[in-house]
Amino acid sequence: MAFDLDQFAETSVPVKYEDLDFDTFGSRPLDAQTLRSLRYMCDVEFHTSCFLRDMLVTPSHREEDAGGFMTMWNREEFWHGEALSMVLARHGIIVDYDEIKAKRVKLGWTGALGPLKQSVLSNLAGTDFVAVHMVWGAANELSAVAAYRQLSAMTDHPALSPLLKRIAQQETRHVAFYTTQARERLLASENAQKIVRMIMSRVWKPVGSGMMDESEVVHVMNHLFAGRATELDKLDTRVQKLPGLEGLTIFRNAFARLGIPA
Repeated sequence: MAFDLDQFAETSVPVKYEDLDFDTFGSRPLDAQTLRSLRYMCDVEFHTSCFLRDMLVTPSHREEDAGGFMTMWNREEFWHGEALSMVLARHGIIVDYDEIKAKRVKLGWTGALGPLKQSVLSNLAGTDFVAVHMVWGAANELSAVAAYRQLSAMTDHPALSPLLKRIAQQETRHVAFYTTQARERLLASENAQKIVRMIMSRVWKPVGSGMMDESEVVHVMNHLFAGRATELDKLDTRVQKLPGLEGLTIFRNAFARLGIPA
């Protein structure tokens, strides 16, 4: 079924949390590991504008559907970060834009050259690069959905768990867009299939890599996915269903490179 961009835009709203009793965080505060993972998730959501910035120097920005989706996607990811920051604030952890901007500055040339490197790569790959962007986005969103659902199940908290489920539900719409676009572009080009296989197998890393310290990436991925081989295999299976990506194990490979036991 084709992704309905108009319906997505019409139904795009901030994730709801006003009906959740955040006062329960007083009697049932979250443990340190969970708070550390939530802070990571919050920062990633607030960094979405960086991904949008990178997209603007690739052929993707000339694609009407991609451009329209990314605008709404950027808003929803911001709203997710805002909701998570409210949970963190209840535990004395304040997240604001000044701090986020400071992290971006800390990236130095790595952050500054990210769009340039992506632009060069996209020019070399031509319009087939859009397929890379869509598969990469699909992998990121698939892992985000899995992470939110896993943390929701692990905490089983009356306020946090339903919030995380609601965020995950919104993220599934992002998965639908990326996978629909990826499938169409991979079907249309065998060259795109080869480029995507090469880049995803060698370069893809869990969401947050490159913007967070590697120690934080390892901690969060360990916290949520260590010892959960079945979950990683499910994610890989979703990617393998895309044309030309049969047998690709990007999640298994990326987690193995980080030293996280499946």
